[in-house]
Amino acid sequence: MQDRVAPAFRLFLLRHARSGWALPGQRDFDRTLDDIGYAEAELIAQSAADQDIRPDLILCSTAVRCRQTAEPFRRTLGEDIDLRYIDALYTGSMNVYAELLEANSSLSSLMLIGHNPMIEELFRRLLGDEAADRVLAVGYPPAALAVIDFSAPPSAGARWLATLSTLLLAAPEESGRT
Repeated sequence: MQDRVAPAFRLFLLRHARSGWALPGQRDFDRTLDDIGYAEAELIAQSAADQDIRPDLILCSTAVRCRQTAEPFRRTLGEDIDLRYIDALYTGSMNVYAELLEANSSLSSLMLIGHNPMIEELFRRLLGDEAADRVLAVGYPPAALAVIDFSAPPSAGARWLATLSTLLLAAPEESGRT
C-alpha cells in the first residue's frame, strides 16, 4: 500500500446549507437555515469529522445561514477550532474569495464557508469548467464540501494547480470520493 503524499495546501470549500426564503421585511443577510438545512449542516460536519477533516483555519461569511452552517463544525471539531467571521465573504465577489485563499496560503489548510455563485465560481476557477461539470453537472449544491489539493501554495500571479480530492454532499447516498 502506497502512502499518499500530503498536498502543499488543502482548501475545504463549503457552501452554506439550505436556507429558507426571506420573510417579509427580512434582509437577505438574516435568512436562516430551514429544517432541511439544519440537518444538512449537522450531516456534513459529521461526515467531515469522519474523514478527519480539520482545517487550520475556517473563514465564514457573517450571514446568519453561514454562521449556522459553521456551528456544527465548531461542535464536531472542538471549541478550539480557529473560526473567524468575515463580512467580505457575504458581500464580496469570487475574487475576494480567491484573495482570502492567497492571503492564508502559508497555512497547510483553509476552509471557506460562503455563498453561491462565488463558491461555484471559485470551484470552477480551481478545477476548470470541464472537471467541474463532471462532478457537479447541476451546480454546487447547498452543504457541499469540496476538498481541493494544491501542488504548491496558491499565490497571486501564479497559475494554481489544484485537483479535487473528495466531494462530500449532505445526503449520505450522494456522498462520494472522486
